[in-house]
Amino acid sequence: MCATCGCSDHHDDHHDDHEHDHDHDHDHDHDHDHRHEVRDLERHLLEHNASLAARNREWLSARRIRAFNLMSSPGAGKTTLLERTIRDLPAARISVIEGDQETDRDAERIRAAGARAIQINTGAGCHLDASMVERAMRALEPPDGSTLMIENVGNLVCPSLFDLGESARVVIASVTEGDDKPLKYPHMFRGATAVLLNKMDLLLHVSFDVDAFTRHARKVNPKVEVLPLSATRGEGLPAWYRWLQEPRP
Repeated sequence: MCATCGCSDHHDDHHDDHEHDHDHDHDHDHDHDHRHEVRDLERHLLEHNASLAARNREWLSARRIRAFNLMSSPGAGKTTLLERTIRDLPAARISVIEGDQETDRDAERIRAAGARAIQINTGAGCHLDASMVERAMRALEPPDGSTLMIENVGNLVCPSLFDLGESARVVIASVTEGDDKPLKYPHMFRGATAVLLNKMDLLLHVSFDVDAFTRHARKVNPKVEVLPLSATRGEGLPAWYRWLQEPRP
């Protein structure tokens, strides 16, 4: 179980040895009660987080700040993409909240690229939540009318559960991962506003079907935009920049 968000396996255990069912009735009842407690805790945490996220959204809206929640598995290229975006779009006045379990290496990279950044270390936690982002926003104080990038902890499961108050969610995948990722992690892709398929410069060196990936992404999220690009080579970045600057509700 994740100590931060309470995620756990909700499926009931199945016992093949039916002759011992009666002997284990008490244990089964205890397990059943425990699962209910876990579900109640999850619901409480998510409801509390949703309330804080709504407050974050109001704070951002009042200042005309557009916030983007960037999510991916580790190594998909979130920080490299941010570095390139910051250098290419100085007029966007980008500030960054960096989420990692440990170290401030990514925040240092972002500052070197020319943006203000604040690091959140989650320790054993596997995602950012609205409370962490609220504290970071107030410390960072992004200017009115600017762009806030929130680089979430590398994880395709738990970050998808937690609204941070963002304007849009961006999932970054790469061709070095399996093209079936949208089917394996549907909740993450279902909640995405856009999916960036990074590391296209490596496509000739890996076994990855771009068309299949796009089909899978749109199977779980029919309206999602899929933008192939290479953050290192610059291929496809103009489409990402146009998307990024489109008006958001």
